[in-house]
Amino acid sequence: MFVQSANVARDYLIDCLRDAHAMETQAVALTTTQADRLKHYPDLEQRIRVHVRETEGQRDRLEQCLETLGSGPSTVKDTAMKLAGNLQTAFHAMTEDEVIKNSLASYAFEHFEIACYHALIETAKIANEPEIAAICAQNLAEEEAMAAWIMEHLPDALQTYLARSTADLEAKR
Repeated sequence: MFVQSANVARDYLIDCLRDAHAMETQAVALTTTQADRLKHYPDLEQRIRVHVRETEGQRDRLEQCLETLGSGPSTVKDTAMKLAGNLQTAFHAMTEDEVIKNSLASYAFEHFEIACYHALIETAKIANEPEIAAICAQNLAEEEAMAAWIMEHLPDALQTYLARSTADLEAKR
């Protein structure tokens, strides 16, 4: 295996941490808007609000990791990713099955985050930053738990959506 120099691995770790910070900034924007639009799905709304707080904590922990390395988040990346999250939410709001589209998109996004944290953990290990690897492992565990929760509760959301649709009640949110 080719081992990167310490400086290259550290620089790459900083770049990845900035990307992850921007990813979590996007996730906060995305999930906050979703939670605000779930009046007919109280369990889903409650769990998403819990995950918003978890995500804010993840973002803050990533910021601490960057500070440890003498760096900080990228305002450009954070702004771009937040905008992307808002656009996705706006697109789904135009669909009849908004709650289902958001659930599927959230499940996919959780798995993207899971993959990112696996890569971050390995990068931190290569850069000889075990504390950062441990922080990323904590974030990873929260993302895995959320992904599992979404999949476990997707049938309930589908049943509620279809029941409300059949009864000519507002079902999309």
